[in-house]
Amino acid sequence: MQERIRNIAIIAHVDHGKTTLVDAMLKHAGVFRENEAITERVMDSNDLEKERGITILAKNLSVHHGPYKINIVDTPGHADFGGEVERVLKMVDSVLLLVDALDGPMPQTRFVLKKSLDLGLKPIVVINKIDRPGSRPEVVVDMVFDLFCELNANDEQLDFPIVYTSAKLGYAKLDLASDSSSLEPLFAVVESNVHPPKGDAAAPFQLLVTNIDYNDYIGRIATGKIYNGKVKAGETLALVKRDGSVTKGRISKLFGYEGLKQVEIDEAITGDIVTLAGFDDVGIGETLAAADNPVALPYVAIDEPTIAMNFIVNNSPFAGREGKLVTSRNIRERLDKELRTNVSLRVEDTENPDTFKVSGRGELHLSILIENMRREGYELAVSKPEVICREINGQKMEPMEYLVVDVPGEYQGAIIEKMGPRKGDMTSMQPMGETLRIEFVVPARGLIGLRGELLTETRGTAVMTHTFHDYAPFRGDIPGRKNGVLMAMEHGDTTAYSLDALQPRGILFVGAGVEVYGGMVIGQHAKDNDLDVNPCKGKKLTNVRASGSDDAIKLTPPRILTLEQALEFIDDDELVEVTPKSIRIRKKELDPNRRKKK
Repeated sequence: MQERIRNIAIIAHVDHGKTTLVDAMLKHAGVFRENEAITERVMDSNDLEKERGITILAKNLSVHHGPYKINIVDTPGHADFGGEVERVLKMVDSVLLLVDALDGPMPQTRFVLKKSLDLGLKPIVVINKIDRPGSRPEVVVDMVFDLFCELNANDEQLDFPIVYTSAKLGYAKLDLASDSSSLEPLFAVVESNVHPPKGDAAAPFQLLVTNIDYNDYIGRIATGKIYNGKVKAGETLALVKRDGSVTKGRISKLFGYEGLKQVEIDEAITGDIVTLAGFDDVGIGETLAAADNPVALPYVAIDEPTIAMNFIVNNSPFAGREGKLVTSRNIRERLDKELRTNVSLRVEDTENPDTFKVSGRGELHLSILIENMRREGYELAVSKPEVICREINGQKMEPMEYLVVDVPGEYQGAIIEKMGPRKGDMTSMQPMGETLRIEFVVPARGLIGLRGELLTETRGTAVMTHTFHDYAPFRGDIPGRKNGVLMAMEHGDTTAYSLDALQPRGILFVGAGVEVYGGMVIGQHAKDNDLDVNPCKGKKLTNVRASGSDDAIKLTPPRILTLEQALEFIDDDELVEVTPKSIRIRKKELDPNRRKKK
């Protein structure tokens, strides 16, 4: 049976079609009944993944194709969730590197490919979306080969098999000129090119834990690949912690995968990916081993966080109105729970017991955590993201990002002009059909607030993606936000009359009839200074009518900021107040007199 197992991960840049390809493979393998209602991107199982159309958590499934059992791991495409990709690569024996037939290799393609090459895996290159207008599969294959060379792939890895697919239409072909109506060629390539899992079925049992979940009925459950030996439900095992300590426990439940479902099994063998329960304090990177021979397996190192922000107990005048979980104890417990499964996250206590320093791989990584917390009923305030600098050989080093911007040619000057003050170095510029692809190496600090500015400058046409590049010497000061803000002077409900008078001053973030408090930011000032304004002033009513004073009020719709936009917008002296129903921006110091003294 071990010879018939194939373990693969699907890796790619965001939106190149990983999850859609998994859908097509499930359909081809007959996992769904003919009359079964199937949702699109069936692996994007939580609400945030469905809403945003992105994969956040790596997930497992398994399909049977002829005599073979193929375990597939779907991985995220965003660099911020790279920690998910790094650990699942330890579970598989090969990767399907998915590349868009028009876009070609992107920053995250480079990141995940480098990780898999370093582990000695031999990738299978899948050129997806060949049905897309403007697709150029032959050119993209050359670009992929160049990327392999750039990343120092060995001769065996450079001799990669190529499959051309349209995941959306559900077909694959080995040659562009041939006809195909199914994914059979893709399955054939996987079965012939991916070697069976290595490992000794007769050796003592060893499993490396690469994923942790929690079940209300059976407690913590651990997922991983069996490296050696076999295991039975009810067996006693040793848990080898990362510090070398050993504890013993008994397997209460043992699960395998059939399609998308976890099914209870009695026994599992070398090379299979299984989930088991019975160990309450198990963590990612730890080893479950035979009780009489507890030997740990080596664990892949996870890249360190690059961005930090403070999570603060909400102390605004509206604190506790909309959220149920508002105390520092609630927030700490939730962060501790996240640490168990989110390997790229770090949480530190600060001098203030109401403030926690949370570090992650990027703004999106942390904003997804904040978004999940607010949906669960938490209320908190969040500070501006700051990059984490290191000292290497006595020199201050900061994280650099590899940035790719796809933009219509007429806006190239605006993009390059924006990158100058942000200390970005342009490394390449090349045409991509009707657009230009411009690549930069830029300090991570320079990306904070950049997305909104680029979209404004390019009328919403720019597409920017980035991934961690390296640490480099500190590049000096980078200018922050140019505009000041409009702040409410007092508590009250906004009126259309007063907002109409404030419209010429800048861009408003609130409409009429919204309750505000003193120190809350209600808009962006047109000039570079902050301005205290009164948005709650009503019109004085008299019995004298004057010509021109009774004109109809026409308010421009306010700019409603999303969580990511608010985090990019704020300055060092501001906070984002996050509740289950609202996202507000406020000054750290609400009292205007104390603010002026600072």
